[in-house]
Amino acid sequence: MSGRRDADGPSEEAEAGGGEAAAAGPGDGVHAGAVRAEDPSRTDAGAAGAWRRRERGQGDGVPVTTDDPARDPADDPAHDAAERRFRRQAAVVLAVLAAVILAVAALSTPWRVLAAGPPDPARDFTAAEIARARAFDAATSLPSYLGLALTLAFAALLVATPFGAKVLGRLKGPWWVRVVLGVLVLTAIVEAVRWPLGVWFETLLRDYGLSTQDWAGWTADRLKSLGVEAFLLCLMLLVLVGLARRVRRWWIPAAVGAGALTVVMSFVYPVVFEPLFNDFTSMPQGSLRDNLLDMAERDGVPVQDVLVADASRRTTALNAYVSGFGATRRIVVYDTLLKAPQPQVELVVAHELGHAEADDVLYGTLVGAMGAALGAVLLFLVFGAVRRRAGVTSIADPRAVGVVMGLMTLGSLIMGPAQNVISRHVEARADVHALDLTRDPATFIAMQKRLAITNISDLSPDPVEYVLYASHPSSPERIALARSWAELNGVPVP
Repeated sequence: MSGRRDADGPSEEAEAGGGEAAAAGPGDGVHAGAVRAEDPSRTDAGAAGAWRRRERGQGDGVPVTTDDPARDPADDPAHDAAERRFRRQAAVVLAVLAAVILAVAALSTPWRVLAAGPPDPARDFTAAEIARARAFDAATSLPSYLGLALTLAFAALLVATPFGAKVLGRLKGPWWVRVVLGVLVLTAIVEAVRWPLGVWFETLLRDYGLSTQDWAGWTADRLKSLGVEAFLLCLMLLVLVGLARRVRRWWIPAAVGAGALTVVMSFVYPVVFEPLFNDFTSMPQGSLRDNLLDMAERDGVPVQDVLVADASRRTTALNAYVSGFGATRRIVVYDTLLKAPQPQVELVVAHELGHAEADDVLYGTLVGAMGAALGAVLLFLVFGAVRRRAGVTSIADPRAVGVVMGLMTLGSLIMGPAQNVISRHVEARADVHALDLTRDPATFIAMQKRLAITNISDLSPDPVEYVLYASHPSSPERIALARSWAELNGVPVP
């Protein structure tokens, strides 16, 4: 239910599934080629004809760049003119996509949910609870900011220097082998730097009673997460470099593919990737299960099942979420949450149903798909400005894997604060939905206090942390909203 930093940079607990699962969150590490092309400077009729056929999408399968790292296609006047034309086309597409994304975000985001009074942590939390939250925030800030700084530094190293090209230039084999090896090598370098910070952060979680894992379990989870990340990066970069080797306007199919992958991941993640990290069992028959299914039916949100995740094997934190679409949609409740009184569990799920009822995951997925497409177009436009400094000739060069990973990381970090602003408003709307559905602000406030105390949420985040990390309103803000809702709806104010 609440966002949290980790030592690898900004991250948050998965909540509402689907859309967030598909996308990498800011600070998740560096997401990191030369390919052959017929040289457009050739003046014989055969070469010119082949080049024109390829430009029209009728290529003969011969790659469109060169494997020679010293040979830069952009040095050819004909190639340079074509690139300028392509850049103008890409700029138009970029502007259209950006306008559509801004319009959808502006129209679908609930900017004015409910006027709430000022948050007052001292009204609902004891001095000891406030002090504990501040101490935890102070303890975790250093590894969190170090992780963010290292992520930025390594991404900048890959984009602004030939470091990545030099490292990956040592790799041998066909282009696709070098792409895969490049992803694995750079991912391993990043993880070697981040691993000590992860150990530091996990130690802090144990000190504060938030982690229940042993080191073997923690290591297994981290390696699985790393494997999923590397697999998806390999898939994306193989497609990207492969397209660049075959199609001069590679950014067009790359944009379509990036958007499609985002949508597919929203459907696939709950049933393929989530089970890698948790065991899910159907909630036993009983009043809680019946009430949750009845609440979903009253809300007009069909769900396939109510599942319990074995989160207690790694954490004491409380959470629940609704993930998936259609036949894959299900309510997921952490087993740690089941220790709370049943009305509080129902209220947490009512909040999550608010996301489903408002189609937040659907809108998030669509905006994410358009954002991924925009990213592919922007990559084409930005790459030309950094490729010489990075020591590569084109996206089709397998050595460019590092540049792409660095640019992806920087893009994610830059977009993080804007995504957080939208997320906080969406979460506030889901809170109001939960209050409308249950009409129980007293239980809502009791649940928010339980979540804040158990998860050691930051009760008074400073402005910088709020901008960088806060995907949800703070607990005092949510409590103030519940009291405002009670006043507006004629319900006794807790």
